[in-house]
Amino acid sequence: MTTTTASRPRTVNQARVGAVVSVLAGVFLLFDAVIHVLRIGPVVESFADLGFQASVAVPIGILELACVALYAIPRTSVLGAIMLTGYLGGAVCAHVRVESPLFSTTLFPVYLGIAVWAGLYLRNAKLRALLAA
Repeated sequence: MTTTTASRPRTVNQARVGAVVSVLAGVFLLFDAVIHVLRIGPVVESFADLGFQASVAVPIGILELACVALYAIPRTSVLGAIMLTGYLGGAVCAHVRVESPLFSTTLFPVYLGIAVWAGLYLRNAKLRALLAA
């Protein structure tokens, strides 16, 4: 009994921390998706800097919204994390192509991807069990 009681608070705390990390990453990605769909000035400028036409901002924003929605739904959160990983990998590729600063710009999607997976790992016991096997 003592073992179960001792491990339970740690699991609850892990889930809480995971939820906070997931929400923070999700809110940032949601904000990013919305400004893509709205095609605000800085988005259009950054797309031009990266060599993309402004017309692709809306489809990319919709794709990001779909990925974030899948990530936010507990049953599809792993699929959403996988799709977000691909999405963020494309962002890294775009920044590498134009030789953006490494640690501040190019690797920022990597940092965000780590937060996505860390949050999911901490809040999803099945994923922890799968990765521990």
